Amino acid sequence: MGRRRDPDLYRAPFPLYTVQVHRDTGLVITAGGGGASKTGIKNGVHFLRLERMGGQVCASLAHSFDTETRATMSLALGGDVIAAGQDASCQILRFREETGKPEIKQERKTQGKVGASEQGPRKRRVGSSQPAAGEGDGMNETQNKTAQISVEKLGEVQTDFSDDGLQKSVRFSGDLSFLVTGGVDGYIRVWEYPAMKKKLDFKAHDGEIEDLDISPYNKQVVSVGRDFACCVWKNDQLALGLHWNENMPSIPDKMYRYQACRFGKVEDNHEALRLYTVQIPHKRDRKPPPCYVTKWDGRSFLPLLTQPCGNEVISCLAVSDSGTFLGLGTVTGSVAIYISFSLQKLYYVEEAHGIVVTDLAFVPETQHGRELVGDHEAAMLSVAVDSRCKLHVLPNRRSFPMWFVLLLCALMIVAVVLFLQYAFPGFL
Repeated sequence: MGRRRDPDLYRAPFPLYTVQVHRDTGLVITAGGGGASKTGIKNGVHFLRLERMGGQVCASLAHSFDTETRATMSLALGGDVIAAGQDASCQILRFREETGKPEIKQERKTQGKVGASEQGPRKRRVGSSQPAAGEGDGMNETQNKTAQISVEKLGEVQTDFSDDGLQKSVRFSGDLSFLVTGGVDGYIRVWEYPAMKKKLDFKAHDGEIEDLDISPYNKQVVSVGRDFACCVWKNDQLALGLHWNENMPSIPDKMYRYQACRFGKVEDNHEALRLYTVQIPHKRDRKPPPCYVTKWDGRSFLPLLTQPCGNEVISCLAVSDSGTFLGLGTVTGSVAIYISFSLQKLYYVEEAHGIVVTDLAFVPETQHGRELVGDHEAAMLSVAVDSRCKLHVLPNRRSFPMWFVLLLCALMIVAVVLFLQYAFPGFL
């Protein structure tokens, strides 16, 4: 672990602020831009196709969708629908992959050149009354099997009403029945989907909402803000306020604020649920104190474990599909992967990006995802303001098969018995 310059997976022509991976297709969807300023920097949503070639994962641009004068700062996926936060609004987009239509390619008939007849239309078979394919018009029909991506706009709603107007977070519910947005005005707004009719609208924080998430069972929404609060909401009612440092009296309440929150599953325990939050120093000192990550019971919301996660200020958080791993990005461009059980650091690259890491996304644990990961245990994407998208792979941790462990135990028992027999004759 440490500083190393991994090659870029992809480099966009604009700053990147968000990234998601579509579970069904494996498409990477990343977005950003230069905003409305007339600097010549474009705004767009890019669709990347990942494939494994020569033992390495490569990315190719499958489609580019122009978002005109607005940069996409936050993004959520719900099936084939994208909820894109652009300034004070949330734009709803639908993308589709369609197999290309047959392409008509014209081949010029050439005489007197070696190989011309081999490359042209096939000759008519003897006794056949049907012309060979393409014969007579010099045209060949070929099937383009590459899937083409199309994007259509479904609608748009205003989600922030502050003077600075910025939607900072958006999430789909697990059953895709509603959408939750939060912005700098401190309000949480719940939208019925797909009608996009406003269902709830309430003041959640005094100041900006940094992040929010929805429990997998759609029962609670958790939000964190710049007002030092982490809140659990049941509809528009405050169910609980969380205090990560209640068992750490040496840390004052106003010394740290919450930066991110995410729900996660518990591997091999479908009944359990976890919530993870990141706490960063409220004030930046010349010698900064450590940041912290806290694991909570996702049902009772009792704190289970808190661990320091370095002195670099955390900017974003991600949780893997199975809930086994956490990803952390920092304002100085570093990227780390932790194991969720013990909050132990497994992977770290110092300054993987040249500037703040804006978003992270684990490669889904699907068949296609496992093919991309290969011999590694997990893979995670990171994007940053430096326009780069990077892939981070976590090597398999060394482990011994169960039969080997049992064999060692048996050999140790035999060795102990033989030693006792030798030291104390007649022991057995």
